Amino acid sequence: MIDWMRREPEDPVVEIAGKLLPVELTRNRRAKRLTLRLAPDGSAIRITLPHWCRSAEAVAFARSRAAWLEQQLAKVPAKRDPVNEGRLLHRGREIVIDWRSDAPRRPVLTDEALVVGGPQETLSKRLHRWLESEALRLFAEDARHYCARADLDTAQVRLTRAKRRWGSCSSEGILRLNWRLVQAPDAVRRSVVAHEVAHLVHFDHSPAFHALLDRLFEGDIDLANGWLSRNGRTLYASFD
Repeated sequence: MIDWMRREPEDPVVEIAGKLLPVELTRNRRAKRLTLRLAPDGSAIRITLPHWCRSAEAVAFARSRAAWLEQQLAKVPAKRDPVNEGRLLHRGREIVIDWRSDAPRRPVLTDEALVVGGPQETLSKRLHRWLESEALRLFAEDARHYCARADLDTAQVRLTRAKRRWGSCSSEGILRLNWRLVQAPDAVRRSVVAHEVAHLVHFDHSPAFHALLDRLFEGDIDLANGWLSRNGRTLYASFD
């Protein structure tokens, strides 16, 4: 059979360091070349390809970059279990989990620890829910602050569990922010919110967008971006 007529695999995988990783393909009409990256948690290979490019060509490209992908996979932090470790990452610092049989099921943060009760077998789920509630609370405060600085009405905030991006801004003016940012230092989390608020005014990355972002964000945006580039994967080490 002629090569170009062959049926392309529906669920391509590539073996990297003895692991079979699924290849997730995203077609983009504006893309002019193949771009390759590893999912933050190391669970998949992600390729953006032009609309005219064959899937088989993209998979072959991933196989040709096996050595690079293996290097990236080695950088993915090992999975962590906060319950077994007795510690939880929150706003850039490790906090002690103080489980007590007579404590309320809903976690309460004190100066010393996160006090929580309830069944131990469901503790991980409750800790996860608590982090998400903290994320929503902090994101709402951040959005209110930066929208006020931009002379905008306060935007709606919704949580996302996306593994591709830290935040996004819809055409309806809704900010979607990755709950895992609650584990990052405050300045890092706030930089992402400021970034998305700036997109409410400029839906691009033009000089005008960057000028507004510089005006909105009180910290060093390059330092915040650098932290995410170096440490972002660590935010995926706990909770699936």
